Amino acid sequence: MSSVSQVGALIPQGTAYGLLIGLGVLFCAVILLAVKLQKAYLAEDSGTSEMFMVANRSVGTGLTASAVFSSWMWINETVLAAAMCYRYGLAVPLWWGSGLCFQIALMAALGVMAKIRVPYAHTSLEIIRMRYGNIAHVVFIVMNLGNNVFGCASMILTGSQLIHGVSGMHFVAATILIPIGVVLYTAVGGLKATFLTDFLHTAVALVLIIYFTLTVLTHSAVGGLGGLYDKVVATASENYIPGNYQGSLLTMKSYEAIIWGLILKFGNLALVVMDTAFWQKSFATEVNATVPGYNLAALAVFGIPWGLGTVIGLTGRALHNTSIFPTYPGAVTDLEINEGLIMPYVIKALIGDRGIVAFFVLLFMALTSTISSSMIAVSSILSFDLYKTYLNPRATDKKLVHMSHLTVVIHGFVITAVSLGLNYGGANMTWINYFRPVLSCPGIIPLALTLLWSGQTRTAAIVSPVLGFATGLAIWLGTAQALYGRVDMTTTGASLPALFGAIASFFSPGLYSVVISLYNPYKFDWREFLRIELAEEAQTHPSSSLDSSEDSSKEPVAAAPPKSGPSEKGAGEETASLELGSAKKKDGTILSPKTYSRTQPSRVSLDDVQHPFDDATLLSLHRWHRIAWYMWAAIVLVTFILWPMPLYRDYIFTKSFFSGWVSVAIVWQFFAFSAVVIYPLYDGRHEIAKSSVGLGRATAAFWRTYIRKEHSVREGLNKSTF
Repeated sequence: MSSVSQVGALIPQGTAYGLLIGLGVLFCAVILLAVKLQKAYLAEDSGTSEMFMVANRSVGTGLTASAVFSSWMWINETVLAAAMCYRYGLAVPLWWGSGLCFQIALMAALGVMAKIRVPYAHTSLEIIRMRYGNIAHVVFIVMNLGNNVFGCASMILTGSQLIHGVSGMHFVAATILIPIGVVLYTAVGGLKATFLTDFLHTAVALVLIIYFTLTVLTHSAVGGLGGLYDKVVATASENYIPGNYQGSLLTMKSYEAIIWGLILKFGNLALVVMDTAFWQKSFATEVNATVPGYNLAALAVFGIPWGLGTVIGLTGRALHNTSIFPTYPGAVTDLEINEGLIMPYVIKALIGDRGIVAFFVLLFMALTSTISSSMIAVSSILSFDLYKTYLNPRATDKKLVHMSHLTVVIHGFVITAVSLGLNYGGANMTWINYFRPVLSCPGIIPLALTLLWSGQTRTAAIVSPVLGFATGLAIWLGTAQALYGRVDMTTTGASLPALFGAIASFFSPGLYSVVISLYNPYKFDWREFLRIELAEEAQTHPSSSLDSSEDSSKEPVAAAPPKSGPSEKGAGEETASLELGSAKKKDGTILSPKTYSRTQPSRVSLDDVQHPFDDATLLSLHRWHRIAWYMWAAIVLVTFILWPMPLYRDYIFTKSFFSGWVSVAIVWQFFAFSAVVIYPLYDGRHEIAKSSVGLGRATAAFWRTYIRKEHSVREGLNKSTF
């Protein structure tokens, strides 16, 4: 539980309730308006499954970058980064930043490969089922749901404990209120709605992050970069950190910080690759938007924990023994650090009540952006991968959307219940960050190999993640027992057991997969993905319904997403007519889904299957795929080796070096704002203009109608009087 009893509420409970409920209602209203504008002026109807789950695969670079950034801007990156900097020093925020960006760059490469090999998939699990069948599909459904539910519930847990610590609101009330508004607007708007709210979350959150960083740094009690450095140096004796070089907060040579950074990298890699939400966002993008959008987000997110965590964490160390600090004269406890209360304490000390209100808004933004993307991901798994695949294969588009709405609500109840269970079980965000890699890492390599290695067999895909989880769990618990003589929440939350467990969970499935695959070799033909996609299309639109569609517009085949690459927008009907999974015979005849459904698609020769993208689009995708891997390699090389490792030596930052270090981090925050707030507005300027013009005309028409009616009423009254 939070330490509200020691400090007292930093904000009145009434204010906390008002903010939590009011912000939820506000975002519901905004998204309802956005959905109406999309439908009225941009021909984007969230009442279709393709729009609900993958946004008609029409999202551009700017909005992609903003949405990915928002989905990845978990509350940990602000609140816990500051708390861990307070605990271990300035090495933590840099390691934290490097532990956030390479996963997003990796997803850019995997997302482009998915577009090349499975052009119109809806979820990563759909790809698993296509290649390995139902048993593997169910195994990965369980792992993906576990990752999403546990990750999302852990964020609600973190938020509820923070809200309790800041306001005194009971954590059960906070746990229930946090997801309610998100459930409503996500159920109504679907994935495109989350893209739009993600943009709003991102804009507000980044403004607040920059505000907190600069306001704290320039406060008279801190005295700017030089003043902060001097105060940290002056209090060095009372802030000695075991494991750091000379116990200093101002060194990159920190044993605990690098261990924390490694655990974070494994855990965050699992949260991205095993989270269907990040795959869906890549499926939803235009073909030329995936790589630049994801890499913009990867570069932008680096500066958030680095700048904010450094300033807030070190300021907390400099001021925690002064009278302005909320805990004074008491010491900050480990429980308060683990629950992330350092940041609200610093804000309360230096900015006051208005700062705590702003912190509450930031907390809401970070929580709801994570929860909304998770809800769409889990909804897609339950409605598409489970309901449509096993319970009702011939479900209509309308039925599928209905189930998507229902599963959003179900997910809201589940994550609330899991979060309450974790809370009553004594978990906090530190323990969760240590356990999550063990739970989520086993599926990473088998899932990646599904797209990258034709030699992985069905047996390997099924068995290797299960064995990997068992291996990681055994090493995690066994290490805790060997090092500390017992297994409990304290010992399993220690750094070394968590690190060893994460390493085993991540790497062992790769070893198991290769050994099992080589024992009974098999080579998968990538063209099978296209043939299976065509079979799926034929099943979704059987010949009878397709034939009738010629006479009725109720459910046309065109309800499927555009089949040419987004680079071909407006290129003409000939290109657009190449339907999903079309097959091309050797004589050049194109088999449309209607014709194909009559010719048993699963039996058509692979030589007759043609990729739905034209040659120019495929060439562009392969070029982006190469660029994505180059970017990933560069990010890993710079942020893992070239930048931090030379500083891991017997060195304490000088005043000038520290000033430059923090200055660059702050500049990076402004770069992030430009990349994921300003650029999306420029990138979507045509859609914004179109919606604005349409809204303006609709408003003018409304007032003209209103004035005519008023005029008619007055004339009627005048005639009656006369």
